[in-house]
Amino acid sequence: MIEVNNLIKEFGGFRVLDGVNMNVERGNIYGLVGPNGAGKSTLIRHLTGVYRQDAGEIFIDGQEVYENKDIKGEIAYIPDDPFYFLQADTLEMMRYYRNMYPNFDEKMFYRLQEFFPGIDMRRNIRRLSKGMQKQVAFWLALCCRPKLLILDEPLDGLDPVMRRQIWTILMSEVAEKKTTVLVSSHNLRELEDVCDHVGIMDHGKIIIERSLLDLHGNISKIQVACRAGMPKLPEDFEVLHMSNIGRVYTMIVRGNPNQAAEAIRTDRDDMAIIDILPLTLEEIFIYEMGGLGYEVKDILF
Repeated sequence: MIEVNNLIKEFGGFRVLDGVNMNVERGNIYGLVGPNGAGKSTLIRHLTGVYRQDAGEIFIDGQEVYENKDIKGEIAYIPDDPFYFLQADTLEMMRYYRNMYPNFDEKMFYRLQEFFPGIDMRRNIRRLSKGMQKQVAFWLALCCRPKLLILDEPLDGLDPVMRRQIWTILMSEVAEKKTTVLVSSHNLRELEDVCDHVGIMDHGKIIIERSLLDLHGNISKIQVACRAGMPKLPEDFEVLHMSNIGRVYTMIVRGNPNQAAEAIRTDRDDMAIIDILPLTLEEIFIYEMGGLGYEVKDILF
């Protein structure tokens, strides 16, 4: 659905995007994560056709997106700070979206009203709370029946119940309509529950792009309790982090965790316990970025 090849963008001589490559398959939920200033928002503005690249290629559903009215009609975008006309209420914005998007589903709009009971459709949207404004943005975007839904920090300001409800609606659309969702967020714990693939971005590049299953299988936490000395691994295993409390050593290891544990057992005969523990997406992000020189303070998990 999304194909980005060697995308480059500069502002005032500073290269914000430095050869971005990205692939998102149709019907997937793709999480885009990275530190502030990595280039995530600039990349999203290229995907929505707001910016024109200096070099490289961007294809949405096989078509170039910049100044392409037809493909933009199949993309819905919810920014961190949604825009509404100054005096518009929800019904007026609905009529605007209906005229802008060829697949807008007005029946769906009124059907979804029950999921947003706190919103007065005739009240000026700008007088609503930030959380309610975000609800209106989701409400309208879903009714556009987009092939691609792009979300930039989408759930800020929403309470936990509404967050869960919106994700439930989104995942239903993905399952039924094969809607593709690209979501940029700092809430890694939330992304872990919903994403199929994750791209980690830093210094204008996608440095890692893998399925969530592969990410979890490639990095693991191994805890070893031994009577004497620090455990060692063969050279073909990369230890990203090691710490110990007394005789218990915790290692973050890149490579097959079962093979790493077996190598430790073979090398040492004083092991009391060896546990292989899964890492969260947040932990994977911290250790991957730490290995690239990103300033991450030591954190005990």
